[in-house]
Amino acid sequence: MSDPTSPPVRTKARTSALVAGLATLQGVCALFFVYNLSAQIFGWRSQPVSWTWIEVVEIMATLGLILGTVLGLTLFATLMAERRRAAWRLRMASGAFHEAVVDRFDDWSLTPSERDVALFMIKGLSNGEIATLRGTSEGTIKAQSTAIFRKAGVNGRAQLLGAFLDDLLDIPVTSQDAA
Repeated sequence: MSDPTSPPVRTKARTSALVAGLATLQGVCALFFVYNLSAQIFGWRSQPVSWTWIEVVEIMATLGLILGTVLGLTLFATLMAERRRAAWRLRMASGAFHEAVVDRFDDWSLTPSERDVALFMIKGLSNGEIATLRGTSEGTIKAQSTAIFRKAGVNGRAQLLGAFLDDLLDIPVTSQDAA
């Protein structure tokens, strides 16, 4: 199950250091290319530089720019994931629980009937009560419940409710809690 509230992979200090290093690396590489091109155009070099040395430095600078681009895209993806987690938590805290539940149902691709059954399960109704309210058999509700659990990546009602409570409370699980 994809959890939009899982803790971020990087700490703020580590992310800041990565951004600073990335900016420095790309800046140095860009300065090299600007200097090299300007030196060729304006003839700033009084002594010729070995082509081997120039090509080695150009290859290193190119690799630095490529690495910077890859790291930049990775950092961007991480920041977007953190933004989604923060938006999810804000919606949970602001009382938009129903909207968040509907969005989670969209993520799980629940059918309209499965959505109704899942909402009734979250409210704590039994299969018999849900069947009566929906005008279907209890077997149909059991089949829909199984489909909901499979799509949500949980094993039962408690874990289904727990998926939403974890988002709401944002309490980390420790090894002592699992024991």
